[in-house]
Amino acid sequence: MNRIIRLLSAFAVLASAFTGVSVALAEEVTTAPQHRTLQRICSFDSVADLLPTPQNQPTNSVLSYLTQQGFIKNPDGSWVCYVNDPKKESRYYTLFKVQQIDGKVVASSFLENGSLIDGQDQRSLDLFMMLIKNHTKATPGNRQSIRRYLEAFMSLVKQGKIPASRRGYLFDSPSRGFVSYYALTSGQIQGTVITIDINMLRKN
Repeated sequence: MNRIIRLLSAFAVLASAFTGVSVALAEEVTTAPQHRTLQRICSFDSVADLLPTPQNQPTNSVLSYLTQQGFIKNPDGSWVCYVNDPKKESRYYTLFKVQQIDGKVVASSFLENGSLIDGQDQRSLDLFMMLIKNHTKATPGNRQSIRRYLEAFMSLVKQGKIPASRRGYLFDSPSRGFVSYYALTSGQIQGTVITIDINMLRKN
């Protein structure tokens, strides 16, 4: 009887140890970092993400790094992001536009029929924060606060709580950074747009 009890006890210890190893392995598998394909800001096509960046874009602009994000430079000097309309074949429209105007960087995110398309809010934030990082002296801590502010602004736009007007909301005093949401009444692009403008400060 004692021998049977000892064997059962040994089996229980082995089973416990095996369970512990299984749990540890399961935790290791579930906590392993998830790898995902990096998406460029101006790329809403999974195939485009796999293709190399075109090499025929100009590099003599302070905004030329936008090429790596899928932007194209227009003859007027602005950098634009075109996306195709899934509802209408062969139709492309401007989603993002970045330009230099009188010492400022002005970046716009255009709403299609008054609405942000899927993923546009987060990509707009990524674009705005990239410009703020590259062209202002905002510290990492300040940039976190700015991102939260802009994120809240876009959320309120999506909820219809911010009316379209030319009023600008200050989000960064040193760079005189303003964000606004307004209707477009002239030009080729119609509808509404979220825009930030920041003074281009030289970094020491």
